[in-house]
Amino acid sequence: MQQNQGFLRGRGAQINPASTYEHIIRDPQPVDWALQSADWEEPDLKTQYLPTHPKSILNRVPSPDIPLEWSMNPYQGCEHGCIYCYARNTHPYWGFSAGLDFERKILVKQNAAVLLEQELKKKSWKAAPVMFAGNTDIYQPAERKFGITRACLEVFWKYRHPVGLITKNSLVLRDLDLLKQLASENLVHVAISLTTLDEVLRQFLEPRTATVAQRLKTIETLSAHGIPVFAMLAPVIPGLNDHELFSLARAAADRGASNIGYTMVRLNGDVGLIFEDWLRKTMPERADKILNKIRDAHGGQLNDHRSGVRMRGEGKIAEIIRDQFKLAKEKYFSGRQMPKFNLELHEHFKTAQLRLF
Repeated sequence: MQQNQGFLRGRGAQINPASTYEHIIRDPQPVDWALQSADWEEPDLKTQYLPTHPKSILNRVPSPDIPLEWSMNPYQGCEHGCIYCYARNTHPYWGFSAGLDFERKILVKQNAAVLLEQELKKKSWKAAPVMFAGNTDIYQPAERKFGITRACLEVFWKYRHPVGLITKNSLVLRDLDLLKQLASENLVHVAISLTTLDEVLRQFLEPRTATVAQRLKTIETLSAHGIPVFAMLAPVIPGLNDHELFSLARAAADRGASNIGYTMVRLNGDVGLIFEDWLRKTMPERADKILNKIRDAHGGQLNDHRSGVRMRGEGKIAEIIRDQFKLAKEKYFSGRQMPKFNLELHEHFKTAQLRLF
């Protein structure tokens, strides 16, 4: 892996492709390298927090590939900067690029907890696990400043409502007190994304996430406190981290994870352009081989929109990865499983809260 002159340190995307929804022509290069050096402290590269005021916060998930029916996202955009992130393609809907803009222009839904409570206390609402978040990370750096995720967890506990968290940031341990309460009533699952055990690769692939050591420690700490942890070995990028499946599974099992899953990388929309640019700048000698392996797993394309296929891929490479995962799960997770969500408490606590008014 290389970090040549002109490589943006501390960021994933190295370009800023124009949004298809914009009526302007955008310079895809975010910095004039002739005038300044690349550094995340440069004014043009600093993170901006942009307040938004949504009217609702829960989103129905229609995809058959997603196990939960509802999701919510307190932030749009993510400073973690994971180069492969499928959520990048949501940023153009807000008038921003899926590239560097996605990492530095973070939309903040400061009224998320209020909106959530309004939904959960409705007489018509029936308890169903909520995927928190599913698009961008709920414990990204913005959470230290705004605390929206914690405020939402307090609402979930107040109404004894089931929730599934997804993160790759050790900041989740800040909310250990609330997570223990939720876990005591089988109201929470925590999914920790584990992509690689190679810290050098992690720094390029996911530049502002928790380190490998921090992530493993997070799995261990949560598990030790009785909080069920699902280790998400994702995305699997053939030619880059697929050889780590066994070691990732073992590391998660050794730290007490209750189960594991995986998804195959898919580079839909602008993510394909952004990923390829990054790959050719960081690993030019391996770029074609990796890109061709990704295409092989998705019918000859970098992208894949096919339900039932896109998350696992197809073809020989996808089959090998699927078999490796199956063996790793049998070897390290035999007899382990995530507990079922408790859907029975919410109605009682919702009614009790309504009586207070």
